[in-house]
Amino acid sequence: MPDATAGSTVPEFGDTAANAVDATTTSTEQVLRWLRVALHVGFAALLLVGTVRSVLPSPSLAGTTTDGAMRAPAPLGVVLPVAALLAAVYLAGTVAEKRHAQGATFDPARYVLPWLGVVCGLWLVLVASSAEFAWVAFALFFLQLHLLARWWGVIAVVVTAELVVLALWRHGGGGPIAPATLLGPLFGAAFAVVTSFAYRALYAEAETQRAAADELRRTRAALAESQHRAGVLAERERLAREIHDTLAQGFSSIVLMGRAVAKALDEGDAPAARERLGIVQATAADSLTEARAFVRGLSSPALAPAAGDRGDAKPDGSTPLNPLGRLPDALRGLCVRTAAESSARGNGLECRFDLDGEPCPLTTAAEEVLLRAAQASLANVWAHAAARTAVVSLAYLDGEVMLDVFDDGAGFDPAALPEAPRPDGTGYGLRGLRERVEGIGGTLAIESAPGEGTVVAVRLPAPGGGVFGAAGTGEVDA
Repeated sequence: MPDATAGSTVPEFGDTAANAVDATTTSTEQVLRWLRVALHVGFAALLLVGTVRSVLPSPSLAGTTTDGAMRAPAPLGVVLPVAALLAAVYLAGTVAEKRHAQGATFDPARYVLPWLGVVCGLWLVLVASSAEFAWVAFALFFLQLHLLARWWGVIAVVVTAELVVLALWRHGGGGPIAPATLLGPLFGAAFAVVTSFAYRALYAEAETQRAAADELRRTRAALAESQHRAGVLAERERLAREIHDTLAQGFSSIVLMGRAVAKALDEGDAPAARERLGIVQATAADSLTEARAFVRGLSSPALAPAAGDRGDAKPDGSTPLNPLGRLPDALRGLCVRTAAESSARGNGLECRFDLDGEPCPLTTAAEEVLLRAAQASLANVWAHAAARTAVVSLAYLDGEVMLDVFDDGAGFDPAALPEAPRPDGTGYGLRGLRERVEGIGGTLAIESAPGEGTVVAVRLPAPGGGVFGAAGTGEVDA
């Protein structure tokens, strides 16, 4: 009677360890399946042979008297109907269990013991009629050991073996028991017990391996889901930083310049309005260029190499270092535009750029971070500081590159900075800037106090160290 593992399969999946567990489980299940098939075939063969031999005259031990005379065949009216009924009951049980293993709703587990009792009872009728059915007990040993609890199964096997010995002795005419009559059933019972224990061990191993494979699949699914969520959050953070440092600042500048244009028109100052409209158009064009580069996953257009000056990827797959002068030129242009926009709005902010040291090539990620740091810092200067002077300093020193943005404005308390963006979307700039800098191994320091101005300092490892060496990965947070 097949157990509940019949018909079960383990789905394939890509992980090597899981495939190994599945392969081992499948091989073990195949062994168990062949053992079950052998049991069913053996039962059918022994029942068929016993039926044929019992209805024919036979000079075997079961068919002769003590004086050697031939015994009459077993009565057909008993043997054939009972043998047919036993075969039908056995077949019905195995088919029901097989269908249940394949997904049928009917569960035959509650009928196992009655079914085994009927099978054993019919066998007793047959073995009482003819000793030829004694060897069907060998298949019954395995059924009893499989369907009953371990020691109850052993007890049932011992009792069945004793009945076999008794039947052989009775059909042999009584008298002294021959050694073969005694040892044959006992050896068969012992072999069945050992084989059954081995079968149980294989089955337990298969169940353990199946549980391990299921747990591995669940773990991998949970890990994949966790990595997916982490990737989504990281991408959202990256998008937020890019939008804040490019489009949001451009839109803010356009709004402020639009108000300045309206003020100039109200005052009848057409030349000033025209100048400010030109700044609006330039800012909108720059924002559009930034947006297109952002969509294509490129770096800031201000850092794009000139025609004929674009480096190819290195053979080792690392990001090439950008040509000299791109970052200083981009920062110098940023200061010029900031001063022009401030002048057009009537704020009169003086913004200048200082370069210290000999420029050295940096990766795109490093230049992107330094440029965004300067953009975010200057945007905060003209939006909040009410400063008269702002200085952007870029220094190439031994072992590091430093960017300082100083203003003489109102200052603030760094400890009062919000830990998360405000509900209206503001308060993200310095937080996003810190994530950018720390994401590529740099440090961000903010020195400020009310009424004493502000200094934003960014420190990054110089080429040859950390993520900016020749073998660096480059695009850490582009």
